[in-house]
Amino acid sequence: MHRDAIVVPGLPPLAPFSPAVRAPCQGSRLVYLSGQVGLDPGTGKLVDGGFEREVEQALRNMAAVLDAAGLGFDDVIKVNVYLARMDDFARFNAIYACHFRAPYPAGTTIAVAGLPLGASVEMEAIAAGPAGATAGP
Repeated sequence: MHRDAIVVPGLPPLAPFSPAVRAPCQGSRLVYLSGQVGLDPGTGKLVDGGFEREVEQALRNMAAVLDAAGLGFDDVIKVNVYLARMDDFARFNAIYACHFRAPYPAGTTIAVAGLPLGASVEMEAIAAGPAGATAGP
């Protein structure tokens, strides 16, 4: 199977991962997004200001990856969310609902013991575009 890495200028990698990978699948092109935390691309550090700011920045980072793939939030079919504290579940959903619209992507939320950089939240996603989509390197 052939896969193409999506490159996002200005979004520094946290590990040896591609921000996203595009792969063919039954008439469409699936894009698998690596996890995004509330990393400020300008500083390479988590944004200040608490949980809500981290969620907003993680969503901005996710939007940048989707844009580089020629996609948007409406193309997302699955989101996995990792929270450092399940007590933040309702606050996360309130912010998330401002960026996605019905019908919402399928989703999973898991509480974890730790996240990169000490983040409070990390999100990964799967999106789908047309088979002929060529946006992104």
